[in-house]
Amino acid sequence: MTINFEDVRGKYRKLIKRIYDQALITTGNNVDGLELTVSFVDEKTIQQYNNQYRQVDRATDVLSFPMLNIVYPQKVKEFVEDVLPNGEIYLGDVVICKKVAKKQAKEYGHSLKREVGFLALHGLLHVLGYDHIEKEDEKVMMATSDEILNALGIERGKNV
Repeated sequence: MTINFEDVRGKYRKLIKRIYDQALITTGNNVDGLELTVSFVDEKTIQQYNNQYRQVDRATDVLSFPMLNIVYPQKVKEFVEDVLPNGEIYLGDVVICKKVAKKQAKEYGHSLKREVGFLALHGLLHVLGYDHIEKEDEKVMMATSDEILNALGIERGKNV
């Protein structure tokens, strides 16, 4: 997977790449030619996006902007007709507010690095069609998150 990083430093790039590689394997979406953008933004910017796209006028931790209409349990390979001229399949964008992530990390008792990893994964899962509006869907999404992070030794309440 090609990950375009915007305002994301090295240690977070490595972490997100590791998590995304594991996530694609775990979810059965390990397809050649995938592309995604991950951005870190400030509270004002994420609040503007949240208001514009979700009509919620407050800062949030992570937003996802899927480019494909994947609905779990569909897989990316069902969307190969959406290939860009460069041979890539553009999945979408994941936008993370590090300041909100920092507050949450403190609240949950783990590192900012762990929280950013969780949020990046959460955003990717949304792009891959997972959701948590319905209780059953939330169980599937959270179990998938736990499986991926536990496989990498990134557990709740622990620092990475």
